[in-house]
Amino acid sequence: MWPFSRRRTDAPAAKKIEPALHSAPAAAPPYEAKASAVGAIISARVLNLPQWPRRSFEKSATEGYQQNPVVNACIWKTTRAAAAVPLAIMRGDKEVEIPELRALLNRPNPAQDGPAFVQATLSDLMLAGEFFAERVDLGKRPKELYRWSPAKTAVRPGADGFAAAYTFKVGDKERTVEVDLSKGNVPVLHVRDYNPTDDWRGLPSIDPAAFSIDAHTGALRWNVALLRNGAQPSGALVYDPKEGSDKLTDEQWERLKAELEESFSGAKNAGRPLLLDGGLDWKEMGFSPKDMNFAEGLNSSARLIALAFGVPPLILGIPGDNTFANYAEANKAWYRETILPLLSQWCRAMSWWIAPAFGTDIRIEPDTDDLEVFAEERAAEWDRIEKSTILTIDEKRERLGYGDYKPSSAPGGQILVSSALIPLEATGETPQGDAAPEDDTEGAGDDDGTEEPAA
Repeated sequence: MWPFSRRRTDAPAAKKIEPALHSAPAAAPPYEAKASAVGAIISARVLNLPQWPRRSFEKSATEGYQQNPVVNACIWKTTRAAAAVPLAIMRGDKEVEIPELRALLNRPNPAQDGPAFVQATLSDLMLAGEFFAERVDLGKRPKELYRWSPAKTAVRPGADGFAAAYTFKVGDKERTVEVDLSKGNVPVLHVRDYNPTDDWRGLPSIDPAAFSIDAHTGALRWNVALLRNGAQPSGALVYDPKEGSDKLTDEQWERLKAELEESFSGAKNAGRPLLLDGGLDWKEMGFSPKDMNFAEGLNSSARLIALAFGVPPLILGIPGDNTFANYAEANKAWYRETILPLLSQWCRAMSWWIAPAFGTDIRIEPDTDDLEVFAEERAAEWDRIEKSTILTIDEKRERLGYGDYKPSSAPGGQILVSSALIPLEATGETPQGDAAPEDDTEGAGDDDGTEEPAA
């Protein structure tokens, strides 16, 4: 193997092949016209070949989500928290209520409610790096939504560089649904994360954490095996007689092997002492949990797994991480950096996929106004706006999400302010009104200035 930057100088020169004088003209290659600049590159490599997930989704789900407690907690906690965030239907900058769209979000299909559908699709996105959903229309409007398993779905690329169809396979049966992005015919939605090595399948978060997951799971299995052995490391019986033959006979070997398997192997025999004779000596070959620094290694692997899924270690109760001052700050960072971006990605996809059927400029957004995790920040924001002296009442109401102030004579329909406050324009002006009456308590009397005698 020679480097690409050098060529062998001792290699024989390649023979020049002259075309035959009477050969038939070569037929033009059967290439199809491409609709995009990158379509020729992509289609020449994978045209009409279904792209199945290269990494086994079942294996990742089994060894990761079903068997590793850290992976399970990261995905389950994140998707469950995201599914609990209310969804708002927006038209422009105002929230509106569209009953048919709201009913679809609340009950996408007869088998799932809204939060269950959101949690299932977002779990696929975290575990497989992508999720698939099928739309069933009734009267040109989506009526039901169904999740497709990424392990059972294949992408069939088209000649223009975009997906032309999706194949769903269960057992020996296959079902293919064609899509056409140019015409807006997209009955199957495919949302995927960026994958630098695959143009058609997403990159799951579990792949970068694969080594840490193996280390964490392996440490747990080793610890269980050690506990079943009475917390005693493995070892070997060494035969070193002081006299006689230095090897055991076949009969002695078989008897010793049978006694070890029957009396000292398995959980029920854990901790039973060995009685050695005839030159036998016990040599430990394993390490204790203290020697292996078991706890720290387990926590280190757990932190790396949590990092890959965007979950602060404090949320999972993993010690040794001082990135956040307390649990509340970690919880806020978790929502801002992982939960809300993940749910916003889902909402953007649904807004493009199903919202246009219910009107123009309709979109779906997470409604974070009532989230308990941001209650203190909302209270501080309200207090800061309320105490501002450079904003009018209408400007304050606009920043808080209310309309202009309309005074009302009804009880509770007025805004009360301090009587000491005056309009900014009246600063420096003399108060208007009648002059104050003179005080006649001192020097009061007749016109001649004489005082009346006291009674």
